[in-house]
Order: sequence, then structure tokens, then C-alpha cells
Amino acid sequence: MSLEYIRNTYGVPAYKDVRVRYTGSDGPQEGIIVGALNGYVEIKLDGQLQARPYHPTYGLEYLLPKA
Repeated sequence: MSLEYIRNTYGVPAYKDVRVRYTGSDGPQEGIIVGALNGYVEIKLDGQLQARPYHPTYGLEYLLPKA
């Protein structure tokens, strides 16, 4: 499933290279969207070597540039 599917299904601005803040179990961490996998957003958190899948709405804040 693609980022387009995630955007349409969950109503989130899931685009490649958009920065996000994950506020899950280990406290707030920022990273960048690198793709999609089985309906999940693949995010490479700052300081991590590999991307991991995250649910598009659980604990994610999409950090879009101000217009």
C-alpha cells in the first residue's frame, strides 16, 4: 500500500521526505518519512540507521512547513 493510500484512508499528510514527530513509548523523537509498507508509514528516526513502520495516526505529528 502506498503513501497515497495512507493519505486517502487516514486523512494525514503522509508524503515522502515530510518530517514527523513520534510521541510513542520512548518519548518524542523526530524523523523523516521514507515510504510506506502494508498500510504503515516507514519512518527513519533521527540517529537511527534503518527505517521502521509506524501506524499513520498513532503517536505521529506531521511537521509541515508553515505557509
